[in-house]
Amino acid sequence: MKLVVGLGNPGKKYEGNRHNVGFMAIDKIAYDNNITINKSKFNSVYGEGRIGNEKVILMKPLTYMNNSGIAVMECKKYYDILVEDIIVICDDIDIPFGTIRIKKKGSAGTHNGLKSIIYHLRDDNFPRFKISVGKKIPQMDLADFVLSNFSNNEKEILQEEIEDVSKAVEISIESSIEEAMNLYNGRNHSLTK
Repeated sequence: MKLVVGLGNPGKKYEGNRHNVGFMAIDKIAYDNNITINKSKFNSVYGEGRIGNEKVILMKPLTYMNNSGIAVMECKKYYDILVEDIIVICDDIDIPFGTIRIKKKGSAGTHNGLKSIIYHLRDDNFPRFKISVGKKIPQMDLADFVLSNFSNNEKEILQEEIEDVSKAVEISIESSIEEAMNLYNGRNHSLTK
């Protein structure tokens, strides 16, 4: 069983924010695989289904970004899921806009959602799929930037990133994370626009 977690903040006012691309990706994966997000437990909303032959849980934590680890830990314990079978999808400000980056494991960097998950799992050995949300404007506070919305031009490129991450998650579950990395790390949609 795989647990696929998209990070974001719950509630209408955060819906289109840069910080919420993890939620957007979960919606896309759910849509592409006919999985309904209709259950409420583990401080989250989630849905169960299949991707290929693998049973999956698609989860959106409702704990707000900085406490994402609470929801992940509760679900992991309940279903006895291995840490390496947890896939986390989150926003990233350090990779070029138009790209996604897939990593097998690693540090949290500056991302509070990843920090919380690593803290609660006491382990960083889980794959993360990072979606670029653009570079912070120098005079803007980081929190204000990630809680801002995308421009119309950015939304077009973001859709391509979400499409990529959805397919990449499917490939990593049905085949291998290495194949997903080979196909999607390095692809840049902002260069083709």
